[in-house]
Amino acid sequence: MINIRLLFTFILFLASLGLQGRNVFVIPVETEIDLNAYHHFRQAMKDASEKNADLLLIKLNTYGGALDAADSIRTALMRCDKPTVAFVDVNAASAGALIALACDSVFMAPGASMGSATVVNGQGEPMPQKYQSYMSTIMRATAEHHGRKAQGDSLVWRRSPEIAADMVNPEISVSFTAQQAVESGFADGIATNINEVLEELNLPDATVEYYHSTFSDDILGFLSGAGVRAILVMLILGGIYMEMHTPGLGFAAAVAAIATVLYFLPMFIVGSMPGWVLLIFIAGVILIFLELFVVPGFGITGISGIICIAAALVGSMMSSDSITGFDFTALTRSLGVLFAGTLLAAGMIIYLTSSHGPKCFRRHAELMTELSVGDGFVGVDMSPARYIGQHAMTVTDMRPAGKIEIGQNVFDAVSTGDFIAAKRSVRILRYENAQLYVTEDKI
Repeated sequence: MINIRLLFTFILFLASLGLQGRNVFVIPVETEIDLNAYHHFRQAMKDASEKNADLLLIKLNTYGGALDAADSIRTALMRCDKPTVAFVDVNAASAGALIALACDSVFMAPGASMGSATVVNGQGEPMPQKYQSYMSTIMRATAEHHGRKAQGDSLVWRRSPEIAADMVNPEISVSFTAQQAVESGFADGIATNINEVLEELNLPDATVEYYHSTFSDDILGFLSGAGVRAILVMLILGGIYMEMHTPGLGFAAAVAAIATVLYFLPMFIVGSMPGWVLLIFIAGVILIFLELFVVPGFGITGISGIICIAAALVGSMMSSDSITGFDFTALTRSLGVLFAGTLLAAGMIIYLTSSHGPKCFRRHAELMTELSVGDGFVGVDMSPARYIGQHAMTVTDMRPAGKIEIGQNVFDAVSTGDFIAAKRSVRILRYENAQLYVTEDKI
């Protein structure tokens, strides 16, 4: 069956082709696709909506990147209520091909290429089959999203789901030149630049605006990166743990507070953080304060507070917003960030409280005071304890204290039973309070 939503969008798109002087908003995607890129893309779509853009043009030149970020961009494009056009300026490889495939129309520059969506690891080697299968399913579903078109007496796919899936096959890894993409139905035309794309769309007089990131966007994008968030989670959880083992509020609490502000700042500014996340986080903070100042020891209050804070950290990255809606991919991403941050926090705590850590942190985990003889402290000689269980000879009568001889050494000792006369054999029972305790040998 024909996708009704797609048909409606396509009708709007065709209607826009006959209108001149429309507003076109260009969103460049020309870096590695990661959470930073997704943050910029989401901000760009927000700007386009505020400026009432009639058409979004995605300018692509990327070798790909993280699947979760690319999938979020793909979802945003497929849910967009405006016509979307991809212009592959140079490359749209891997995750870039997925983004191009999500647009309503695709144009490619001469010499540009698109495809090869095989999932690889950091060394460029193909990932296990389950990853390839998942990416293949996403590519197939994206192609199917564009529905079918009439060809003769039958309906055929506008973009072949089989070919889209083969882009992920490591043994085939389908890629297209501009001409091949047009012949295969994966591109609607060839254009040298954006002006030629607009001419192909019958919009030569359209007003063109470009998305330009601001310095604050760059900072927020940096803070949105998975690696940065994992480090912030490490500082939040590690700071809370250290503070719960330190009297009063100090440096660890300040670090945790600053890391918390930086963690939630991007979501707070873009307005994507739901109220329940904030409420759970506040509840967690209150429980932590109760643990620190009201409830003695570390128990259910502190554990509940940490659980609430962890749930808020995860929930903040799973927010439902007007651009992408709820995305289950975000669950995996947020849990991965939390897990990585927790491991980093555990490593940080182990290091700071170990013998190799700074003394300013170790003094809260171990006794750092040295009791020196010069300060009047006297140590107890424990060497006589090695004679426990051995036999000795009394030098004096023991009433009950006296002296015993062990080899050539004479020690003070105390009888644990009756008085013992001199020159009697005794057995050493124990060594306590710098004193040997003996009992008379029975013959």
